[in-house]
Amino acid sequence: MVYDPTGSFFNLIWFLFLFYLILGPQIKHRQLVNTRKALMEKMSAKRKSNVITMIHRQESIGLFGIPFYRFINVEDSEQVLRAIRTTPKDQPIDLVIHTPGGLVLAASQIAKALKSHPAKTSVIVPHYAMSGGTLIALAADEIIMDPHAVLGPVDPQLMNYPAPSIVKAVSKKDPKDVEDKTLILADLAEKAINQVRSFVYELLRDKMGDEKAKEVAKILTEGKWTHDYPITVEVAKELGLNVRTDVPEEVYMLMELYPQPMMQRYPNVEFYPMPRKRGESETSLRF
Repeated sequence: MVYDPTGSFFNLIWFLFLFYLILGPQIKHRQLVNTRKALMEKMSAKRKSNVITMIHRQESIGLFGIPFYRFINVEDSEQVLRAIRTTPKDQPIDLVIHTPGGLVLAASQIAKALKSHPAKTSVIVPHYAMSGGTLIALAADEIIMDPHAVLGPVDPQLMNYPAPSIVKAVSKKDPKDVEDKTLILADLAEKAINQVRSFVYELLRDKMGDEKAKEVAKILTEGKWTHDYPITVEVAKELGLNVRTDVPEEVYMLMELYPQPMMQRYPNVEFYPMPRKRGESETSLRF
């Protein structure tokens, strides 16, 4: 039998190619997770807080170039609620949010849990926290925004239409000329507006007083603006929200570690359960 070194060499190349193809992305992702974990722990030690992230890369591109979008969902709320629950009552929370919004139910759960935390809570917005993200931000003791970051109105959406617009459109017509299905939709829209408005009022009442909280809750839910209207730092301050612009440098560094995934879906929420023993670190990932 003749030994063929050329064939062995190509077999080795083929094996390395398969190894890189199959395990390469997993190894790269694990390195990325570990880098994020180290940065979050550094920020946590610096600010003496439990750092939680909820990052949705809306611009991510999926397999075959088909875009897929991330929103606040019940999986996110389960993870964030667990993160808040495992945080010591006397430890502040820094919740970093980057999201286009999502389910009212999930966002409301997170907001309620954040507001109930006894220690100081901060929502940090490096780029944008629209809709449900804004609802969560309203629950915090303070909102730390990049000078050019934005929040958004929290008017609920039904069947891709703003609830206030549905109510307004139906009110301009004679009920006899409107289909029962549309009237039912308008009724649901009105209820949704009242529910969200009441919830926003409860989040803000102890921060800015009864009358001001009612006023801001109405502005944010009445459809005064389009749903994607950018509430800048200046507008947020005019509304009376407690906003600062000194975003920790670690947050910007952290955002660089959430690249656009091509074929692999990264977790939306990451946190490290508290308290931890010295030298111990844990990770809780979505998948």
